[in-house]
This record gives sequence, structure tokens and C-alpha cells, in this order.
Amino acid sequence: MQNSKALILPALLFVLLPLAHGNKISADQKKWVPKYEKQPNIPTPADMLINTDPEPELCRGFTSLYNGNNLDGWTPRSGKCTFEAQGEAIVGTCIKGSPSTYLSTLKDDYTDFVFTAELKWEVDGNTGIMFRARAKKERNKETVFGPQVEMEAFSKERYWSGGIYGQGCGGWYYPLWLESHKETRAAMKTGEWNRITIKAQGKTIKTWLNGVPAAHWETEEYLKGFFGLQIHAGKEGTVLFRNIKVKELKQ
Repeated sequence: MQNSKALILPALLFVLLPLAHGNKISADQKKWVPKYEKQPNIPTPADMLINTDPEPELCRGFTSLYNGNNLDGWTPRSGKCTFEAQGEAIVGTCIKGSPSTYLSTLKDDYTDFVFTAELKWEVDGNTGIMFRARAKKERNKETVFGPQVEMEAFSKERYWSGGIYGQGCGGWYYPLWLESHKETRAAMKTGEWNRITIKAQGKTIKTWLNGVPAAHWETEEYLKGFFGLQIHAGKEGTVLFRNIKVKELKQ
């Protein structure tokens, strides 16, 4: 009879070796390491959790956050970039010289939820979805800070859309630079609508890009806050947001 340990060890190696392989930075992503290695939030690749869950069901139990007519329930924060209700979509436009601007929900105590929205770039630019976000005022200046699901400009050619950035609080919590993120980096659609989904439950945050698993991050600090649609500071950029909805989860 074979030793049980002899059977268990190969089985464990079969499970663990692919995980270790997936937690290596991809060769085509290593050029970004010097830029971010000194950021306060930057994770050690070996410690990054991997999202392997299927995207949550997105049909039942959701509340729309956009009524299709106006921006009731929303307020802009931080900058002067503009947002307009245009039929099925909210259109955000970069204003040269303005800081990043966040069209934010008036409700500011979202905790556990599934959130989803579709985004499309009319003029290439950086954008994202703030969640469990906060705001502070200093010397008549309002600053939005907290976790943001990044939606990157195509021109950046890095494809970290679906990753989690600490906006105003230390930089990248979860960059999509691992070998296991290869499929997510390839999921972005040029010139089309792209769907981002966020599931927040307690300290655990998971994201999906067009149905492909993206981030798996944990936080003890950001447990409640508002949603915000970002238009990044810059010279130009127009982003459309539609099908913005949330399902709050029972705690």
C-alpha cells in the first residue's frame, strides 16, 4: 500500500505550482515596476489574491442609479469637468485645467453590494468608478478619496482596467500586472461598451471586466461610502456611462 503522504504531496504541488506561476509579473508588464514600486499601496506580487469567481448574476434585485432624464441623486465633486444626462447614458467631458471630477451618488453609506455599469470612450481618456468613497474639504477645496476601479485609456496600452487604485490615498492597491491577469488585460474592447462589475462584501472586494475576473482585494479601512463616476484631469476626453445599477446585499 502506498504511503498516503506520497500521494498528497504531488497533489498539493499540482495545485500550488500554477498559483505560484500566476503570481509572477508578466514579462510585458515589468516595465511598469520601476514607476510604481515606491507607491505606499503597491502590493507584493506573491501576496496578491486571485479572483477566479464567475461574475455575479446581474438581472434580479438591482436598483438603477440613473433615471435617463436628469442627474437627480448625483452631485459633482472636486473639479469642473462636466456631466450631462443624454438619454440612455450619462456623458462626462474633460475640461482642460480642471482637476479630476467625480459625479457622486448623494447616498454615501453603501456597504455590501454588487454594482455594475457600462462605459464607452468617445474621446480616449482615463476614467474609473469610485466605490465606498469619501470626501474631505481643506481650504475650500474638496477632495474625493478611496478605492477606485480603474478604467484606463486605450492609448496607455497597459490594460489594467478592472484593477483597483487608491485615489488620493496611496496609489495602486491591485494592479493587473500578473501572468494570471492576462485574460483580463485582453478583455477590453476598443470603441465599444465595456462592463465593469464590483462585488463588495465585508472586507472582500472582487471585480470583473466584461465578465472576466479581475481584482481580488481586501480592506479593513474602506467599508462604507459613495459611488463616483470619474473624469480624469487632462486636456480632453469624453466618457459615456450607462446601465448604472446596484444591488445592496444583506449584512
